[in-house]
Amino acid sequence: MSNTFGRIFRVTTFGESHGEALGCVIDGCPAGLEISTNDIEAELERRRPGSAFGSRDENDTPEILSGIFEGKTLGSPIAIIVKNKNQNSDDYDKLKDIYRPGHADFTWQAKYGFRDHRGGGRSSGRETLCRAAAGAVAKKLLSLHGIKISAQCLSPPDIEKLRAEGDSAGGIISCRVTGVCAGLGEPVFDKLDACLASAIISIGACKGIEFGAGFKAADMKGSENNDQPGENGNGEYATNNCGGILGGISTGQDILFNAAFKPTPSISKKQKAYDKNGNIQEIEIKGRHDACIVPRAVVVVEAMTALVLADFLLLSRLSTLEKQ
Repeated sequence: MSNTFGRIFRVTTFGESHGEALGCVIDGCPAGLEISTNDIEAELERRRPGSAFGSRDENDTPEILSGIFEGKTLGSPIAIIVKNKNQNSDDYDKLKDIYRPGHADFTWQAKYGFRDHRGGGRSSGRETLCRAAAGAVAKKLLSLHGIKISAQCLSPPDIEKLRAEGDSAGGIISCRVTGVCAGLGEPVFDKLDACLASAIISIGACKGIEFGAGFKAADMKGSENNDQPGENGNGEYATNNCGGILGGISTGQDILFNAAFKPTPSISKKQKAYDKNGNIQEIEIKGRHDACIVPRAVVVVEAMTALVLADFLLLSRLSTLEKQ
């Protein structure tokens, strides 16, 4: 039930970290959009860890199974699959009956009564490759309307130092969207910022998000927080404390937000954890894990932003007769 995202531009992701494959099905993408395997592979390449991160490295070669013919979308469901080829499930055998700190092991067991312990199964960060693949298609659609999404890490940590210490770190990703027209958003409960927040928070390690001035706005006066017209006029503003969204609807300014990501929970330092019988165990997590997932999450933040905006762009056609 919770594996599908969007209303018109709809994406369903599938697969587990150590299963045969992962992938996505995109429905609602208009026909005639030029898209290739190279477009998708370029986004997946940005998500790959590389040797510096110490994580499991996969080639992540995408295969397009349907929905595209002679380089263009058909308007039918687009199925993309990526096969797992470098998983090592033996790394997790000793943790089968232990709930790793900071992971979804316990909560998944509590909800379903059964789980795939290999790398977290469906709750693994590897699921995000499906989002990156779908995001490649959404970005292509948005580019036709002059919309560009660009995210970056703020103050990335010293990854080599973290690895040497057997520890990990989190960080903040800043995202800017340019070229968005005024009027995207669906009040009251489907506000643009609310849907973006939901999409970004759905990324496994994300724990917070703020738009524009964000939490700093709580300490501002109204006269300080309200965005005032710029000296040159032409609809421009001197500031963008609202982050490009007011009343849940885009203002035409750049959309700005920051997202906070927690440290990678799989660390090699000794930790204490509960097992399935409620006993406390001392564990050392082996295997291949990122010391910091933030650099790899940049493309995922862009992808989820693209999926939301693509959906709202198509929804906007239903808002008024003048846009038909």
